[in-house]
Amino acid sequence: MDVPLPPPSGEDRKPSLKRFGGALLGLLQNHLELLGIEFQEEKAYVFRLFLFASLSLLFGLMLLIGLSAAVVVAFWDSHRLTAIFALCLAYGLALLFCVARALKLAQRSEHPFQATLEELARNRELLP
Repeated sequence: MDVPLPPPSGEDRKPSLKRFGGALLGLLQNHLELLGIEFQEEKAYVFRLFLFASLSLLFGLMLLIGLSAAVVVAFWDSHRLTAIFALCLAYGLALLFCVARALKLAQRSEHPFQATLEELARNRELLP
């Protein structure tokens, strides 16, 4: 009772190829839209991060200069060189701490466009 079906002719394959091409283009369009949205989000995040980091650095340096001057002036008559060297040591230790933390954060950062990569992986699993 199993009657073999004749192989599809060239005309029968065209609609199937057309649907496959349309689905592939739709999938590509969705991925590009998602990539664009994620790029905009990353761009806004990096700009805000850079802005606040720059302002923090500026105000922190102003505070540091003011406090350093106050310490040196306070110890000017008795231990001016000791005060200057102590400040330099404290700044050096703070620098080493910050560099170590920055390197640790850079190594642990999330990958940009994570949602796009996950969506591509899901689509790859669905394909035969």
